[in-house]
Amino acid sequence: MNHPFDSAAVAQYLAEHAHFFEEHAELLSKIKLTSPLAGRTVSLQERQMEVLREKIKMLEMRMRDLIRVGQENDAITSKFQSWSKSLLLARNDVDLPYVLINGLQTIFSVPHATLRIWGGTEQIAHTWFAAPVSVDARIFANGLATPFCGKNDDFEAASWLEEAPAIESLALLPLRAKDAAESFGLLVLGSPDPLRFSADMATDFLVKIGETASAALACLLD
Repeated sequence: MNHPFDSAAVAQYLAEHAHFFEEHAELLSKIKLTSPLAGRTVSLQERQMEVLREKIKMLEMRMRDLIRVGQENDAITSKFQSWSKSLLLARNDVDLPYVLINGLQTIFSVPHATLRIWGGTEQIAHTWFAAPVSVDARIFANGLATPFCGKNDDFEAASWLEEAPAIESLALLPLRAKDAAESFGLLVLGSPDPLRFSADMATDFLVKIGETASAALACLLD
């Protein structure tokens, strides 16, 4: 009694008998498939070539994406190096906050930036970056394990951006000495573009900016 094969059984048989088409090569020219690309019936060899072309096309697209990402990372690395160099070349400690902020605006094209430091030495008490900060703002900074990015919901820190137009999005980076539980300041980046600092953006690079800024500004602490 003959038992009809279903497609799964045929597929399993062919998988288990890899030399089937070598033993029955004449079948290859008789197999016809519908091509989703050409919209017509093609031979097995033609269909295989189409599949290979599609795979090559996908690999080329992937390679272009990897090259683009690599170029973007190189550009970011170059900017970060230039910014770090400017911090190292600052003439004195009090110049550091200005150099730091100016670099973020000019090198990284951040529309608006500022910072506040608390717990600093008496020598910086008169400076713009040591202006009074509310207890709530300090508590907020202490609670940031990673940078905050998102909509400006009337944050106190946004008011530190003097003469700035309407700030729609913010990135708030806590300044914290290495291994310290509490912050000693807050770095504020603002933009009129609501999508510049979005809640779902990656913060890895901002973390590096915050860590570098913290290390540079630690010399101003009491």
